[in-house]
Amino acid sequence: MERRIILNLIIILVFIFLLVGLFNLDLLQGEKFRKQSDSNCIRLISQSGARGNILDRNGEIIVDNKISYDVMILPQDLDQVDLVLGKLSRLLGVETKELRAAFKKNFISTSIPVTVATNIELKKAILLGEYKAEEPSIIITPKPLRHYPYAALACHVIGYVNEIDRWRLTKLEDYGYKTKDIVGFGGVEEKYDYYLRQEEGGLSVEVNHRGKFMRVLGFQSPQSGKDVQLTLDLNIQKIAEGALSGRKGSVILMDPQNGEILALANYPNFNPAVFVNQRSALIAGLFNNPDAPLINRSIGSSYPPASVFKIVDASAGLELKKINLSTVFLCQGSTMVGLRRFSCWDTHGSQDIFGAIAHSCDVFFYKTGLLLGAQNIHDYALKLGLGRNVGFELPYETGGFIPSPLWRKINKFQSWFDGDTANLSIGQGDCLITPLQAANMMASFANGGYLLNPYVVKAVGGLDLSKKKKKLTAVNFKKSTIETVATGLRKVVSDVKGTGNVLSNLPVAVAGKTGTAQVPHGATHAWFVGFFPFDKPKFVICVFLENGGPGYSAAVTAKKIIEAMNSQGLI
Repeated sequence: MERRIILNLIIILVFIFLLVGLFNLDLLQGEKFRKQSDSNCIRLISQSGARGNILDRNGEIIVDNKISYDVMILPQDLDQVDLVLGKLSRLLGVETKELRAAFKKNFISTSIPVTVATNIELKKAILLGEYKAEEPSIIITPKPLRHYPYAALACHVIGYVNEIDRWRLTKLEDYGYKTKDIVGFGGVEEKYDYYLRQEEGGLSVEVNHRGKFMRVLGFQSPQSGKDVQLTLDLNIQKIAEGALSGRKGSVILMDPQNGEILALANYPNFNPAVFVNQRSALIAGLFNNPDAPLINRSIGSSYPPASVFKIVDASAGLELKKINLSTVFLCQGSTMVGLRRFSCWDTHGSQDIFGAIAHSCDVFFYKTGLLLGAQNIHDYALKLGLGRNVGFELPYETGGFIPSPLWRKINKFQSWFDGDTANLSIGQGDCLITPLQAANMMASFANGGYLLNPYVVKAVGGLDLSKKKKKLTAVNFKKSTIETVATGLRKVVSDVKGTGNVLSNLPVAVAGKTGTAQVPHGATHAWFVGFFPFDKPKFVICVFLENGGPGYSAAVTAKKIIEAMNSQGLI
C-alpha cells in the first residue's frame, strides 16, 4: 500500500515537473525559441547596390560603376563540391586548386553560397548561365565595381575604395558598417562615404534542419548610393594635370569670389583602379614609393613659401604704417643685419613698394621685416590664412607653421635674433605653408580683402550645397592696402624686369608673385601664385613645383595653363 502511494506521488511529481517545463517553454520562453527556430531556417543572401557616381560641375562623370560578375556555388552536398569546382575550372580557365582555396576561405555554412571567383568576363558569365541548367548549384551574381574612365585624373580629390580596415570599423560600426564592407579612403570617397555607399538588398531563403535550400521567402532590392557633384571643371583639371608634365608638385585653380575649386592637381599621382582590382604588388608599390604618390600635396604637405611670403610683409608694413608709398630702400645686392651680411638675389638700386614686389627685392623686405618685428609678421601671416588649416573639406589637411619668438623660447629654449626676423621676412627658416593656403591668401587680393572657405563638393544627391559652403572672412585691411599690394602684384607681370614678366604677353592680364624656396637637399622649390583677369578676377592660380628650380619655372607652367584655358574658351 505504501509503495503504491509513493509510486503515485512520484508519478504526480513527474507530471507536475513536465507541466511546469511545458509552461516555461511554451508561455514564458516560447517567443524566444520561435525566433531561434526562424533564424535557424532562414538565411539571407545579400546583393550589393551601386556606389554613387562622382561628377564634375557640368555633370560629366569622373567616377561611376561597371558591372562585374562573381561566381558562387551553393554547397548543398559537400561531397559534390570537388566535381562542381572541376567543371568550373574548365569553363573559367582557372586552376581547380585556386577555386578550392577560394571555397575554403569563403565557406560559412552549407546554406550560404560561397564565392569562388570574382570579376569574371561577361562572355564567361553568359557561358556559365547556359551551363547553370545542368548544374543548379552554380550562381552568377552581378556586382557593381568602381570604374575610373579617366584613370588617375583628379585621383587626390576622388580618393579610392577598399575593404574597411580595423581602425575605421571600430569607429563606424555603430553607423551600420561591418567587416568586409567596401569604403572610401582619402578624398571625396572617404569624406562623403556615408552618402556614396549603397544599401544592400538580397534574397531571404528557407532551409531545412540540415541547412539545405527549400524555397525563396522574399527579395529586397538593393539601393544605389547618392551621386556627389564636384566644383571641378574636367577640362581645366585636364589642363592642370597636363601642365605638371610628370614633375612633382601641385596646381590649384579656384574661384576667388566663392572658394570653388575648379582644378586641384598633384603629381606623383595614382590610378584608383589598382585598389578595385586588388593588385597587391602595385598597391604595395604605392605605399612604399618614396615619392609618396598617395599624398595630396595641395593640402597634405607644407613647404617654405619663400618670396610669396613678401605679400605678408608688404601688407603688415602698410597696415601698421611702418612703410608707405614714399618709402624707398636702397638695394646694393646685400645688407647688414647685426654682424651678418644678408644677400639679395640681385642688385636692384632704389626700390619703393611697387618695385620691391615686382622685382622681389630681398633687401627691401629684410628692412621692412626688421621695422615690423617678428611677432607682427607672425600675426599678419595668420590674418592672411597662412600657417593654419583653411578648413578644407577633404581629409588629411595639414596646417603648416609660422614661427614666433615665443615659440622659439618655449620649444627650443633659444632666443630670437634679428637674423631670424630677416629670414622670416622672405619666407625662409621654419616657415611652412601649403599650396592651398597660398591660393587662399592670393584670393583676398583678388576679391577686395576676403579669405575664403575653399570647397570641392557642390551637391550631394541633387541637393545644391553651394550657398551653405560659401563663406567670406574679412582680413580687415584698409582698402588702400589691398589696392597697393594688388598693383604691386600686377607689376610682377607687367614690369619689364618683373619676376613674372614671362606672363606679360598673354591675352588676359595676370597679377601674381613668384617664389624660389631654398631647401636643405636638392634643387629649390618653385612658386607662382596669382589671379586673372586683373580687372575682374575669375581665377586664382597656384603652381608649386617641388625641387622645380627658380620661381620662373612655376610662372612658365602657369603661362601654359592660362594659354590652354584661353584657347579652349574657359576664361
